[in-house]
Amino acid sequence: MADQLGAPNTRSAAVLLLALGEQEAATVLKHLDAKVVQKLGVEMAQLKSASREEVGAVVSGFVGVMESQADIKVGSDDYIRSVLVNALGDDKASGIIDRILLGRTSKGLDVLKWMEPRSIAETIKTEHPQVLAIILAYLDQDHAAKVLEHFPKWLQADVITRIATLDGVQPAALGKLDEMIEKQFAGNSGGIAANLGGPKIAAGILNFIDGTGEGEVIGQIRKNDEALCQKLQDLMFVFENLIDVDDRGIQEILREVDSAKLVLALKGADPQMLEKIMKNMSQRAGEMLKDDLESRGPVRLSEVEAAQKEILAVARRLADAGRIMLGAAGAEQFV
Repeated sequence: MADQLGAPNTRSAAVLLLALGEQEAATVLKHLDAKVVQKLGVEMAQLKSASREEVGAVVSGFVGVMESQADIKVGSDDYIRSVLVNALGDDKASGIIDRILLGRTSKGLDVLKWMEPRSIAETIKTEHPQVLAIILAYLDQDHAAKVLEHFPKWLQADVITRIATLDGVQPAALGKLDEMIEKQFAGNSGGIAANLGGPKIAAGILNFIDGTGEGEVIGQIRKNDEALCQKLQDLMFVFENLIDVDDRGIQEILREVDSAKLVLALKGADPQMLEKIMKNMSQRAGEMLKDDLESRGPVRLSEVEAAQKEILAVARRLADAGRIMLGAAGAEQFV
């Protein structure tokens, strides 16, 4: 159902999750993509009530169990916050929660989440860099990165710097921004403050920019603010850093990565990285991986970088769910 969430299916999934309860709903959400989690969260936040009949239809074979329960009364921000925090962890959930609760009244900004990056860039390209920073901080990080790539490198660096130093948005400023977006799209203005921006958000967006572009933006930021540049680099996690992830974490990642994508990502990788990966595979799988790498002809660097970023996205999702630890902490020994 997760990959076919049209409007009716989204409502049905939201009703089912609300019927399950916080812990069970969190367990389900842990296995879903962050964008799907956000979509379901929006639906849960907008639901006011679900009748016993609707619940029975959604759960089908469990009608008997559901009929013994009272109608579901929805609309609790605390419930939604608890479910998302349990599913994604505090850091990841906080950004999604802000967008969900803000999105209920801030339709002008909310509509941008479903637009193509190029269209968003065309819509906002003449705005002040501070406005661009707020808008991109509101979007999902991978989406924001794709929008950012349509701007000149100097502007990319300026916007990333502003996102990194952004410390929330006041209601009045957010309301004006919402009105600006609504001049071109439909929706109602909002008046709710959002905890957007910060170094983690900026670093996350940088992680999704293509390899060459990422380096150029980092270089521009370093020229203007060496300390901020270092902070962003410390927060970024690149493919080579996977070597610091412990064996159990590598095994978790491998279980969710397509073998063809792994071969492409490891093309030209450091021998130590290859050894790390093979060590956490079965002997047969390791031999097949080695054969595939040796038989694979030359590939474009852009294809390799794209494959590496997909694997990094898997790693970050697992880390946000608390299933693995990234960075040097992942290599520490626990007793």
